[in-house]
Amino acid sequence: MNTVMKDEGEIEETDEQVILEEYKIWKKNAPFMYDTMITHVLEWPSLTVEWASTRECSPNSDYSFQTLLLGTNTGNAEQDLLLQAKVKVPMEQSLISGKIYLDNTKDVGGIGLLSKTDNKIEITARVNHEKEVLRARAMPKQDYLIATKSPNSFVYIYDLRKYSSKSAVSPNLILTGHSKEGKGLAWFTSKQGMLASAAHDNIINIWDISQGNTSPLRTYFGHENGIEDLVINENGVLASVGNDKKIMLWDHRQELPTHVIEAHSREITSADFNNASPYILATGSKDKTIGIWDLRNLSLKSASFSNHKDIVTSVKWAPYTGNLLASASNDRRVMIWDLTNIGRAQSDEEAEDGPPELVFIHGGHTSYVSDIAWNPNEDLTLASVAEDNILQVWQVSNSIFNY
Repeated sequence: MNTVMKDEGEIEETDEQVILEEYKIWKKNAPFMYDTMITHVLEWPSLTVEWASTRECSPNSDYSFQTLLLGTNTGNAEQDLLLQAKVKVPMEQSLISGKIYLDNTKDVGGIGLLSKTDNKIEITARVNHEKEVLRARAMPKQDYLIATKSPNSFVYIYDLRKYSSKSAVSPNLILTGHSKEGKGLAWFTSKQGMLASAAHDNIINIWDISQGNTSPLRTYFGHENGIEDLVINENGVLASVGNDKKIMLWDHRQELPTHVIEAHSREITSADFNNASPYILATGSKDKTIGIWDLRNLSLKSASFSNHKDIVTSVKWAPYTGNLLASASNDRRVMIWDLTNIGRAQSDEEAEDGPPELVFIHGGHTSYVSDIAWNPNEDLTLASVAEDNILQVWQVSNSIFNY
């Protein structure tokens, strides 16, 4: 039997052809799948994305203006930046259909890359940052105060009220306590000014920046390997996940974790607490699966989803309902899951499209998806960023499902 071997270049070319064909199919169907679809080319890829809670609109306006927090990853080719962007989002009650965002681009299926002169997304602040922005998160209720993570192990605090295009902005505080980089970063909602960080040095630090202190208020040890993500629920319970494949739950008043769970077969990359129920936690892993956990019964997973074909890079619950979870992956997909469909009977034809919990697949990216964020002001609207410099803002069509 003869075996035909393909060289690496030929395999890569075949992969690129498959990606291009999948993207063309997505573009052809996109006008039927989205009420709003904005694609914007960033100068450099962003590893992080988050919506601000603010929403500005004038009476009788067809649009609202909302804010995204981004960062650059220049690979040391240029000065890295913390970015703030203004997004022009169609109003739900507007006579101007969001489909205009699809039809004006004059590309296959009506969807293409917007020109740099298009005003649907505009970068409004560029703040010098020490190396790439691994993660940027705004303080709740004071979203002009931004915490960022950098490969140099520091946590930076910026006050964007001081931003001016004519002068450089330096961080207000540089928080110390880590010896390695990491992306875990979360604000407490129960205590204004308290911030937690986790990194590849296996530790968690907590600071209270309201006092201007740059050294940790508390430091926690427990993980046996690097920590990849950290989230905090409304009751102040911390959940950390990492390369030791474990979830650890922490009461910040105690030195040791309250629970340690062997959660996945490979490293855990991300976690998020449900906004409607602080007891429900989602995790994403390099094992390509998503786990759903109930803190009241941690003896087993409440559910597990396995439709991604590559590493799960981010999991995020919708802010306005406890049912919907979004997940991003290196398979270039963002998937939306509806937990009310768990266990729902399916026909054979329906099962071919995926499990009943999988209600939507966003296929608009052609590279690894680094981060995702639900818009807190608009139903079924997300932002997603990928390694090929693409930022997308998209709203699932109400004709598909209506919450």
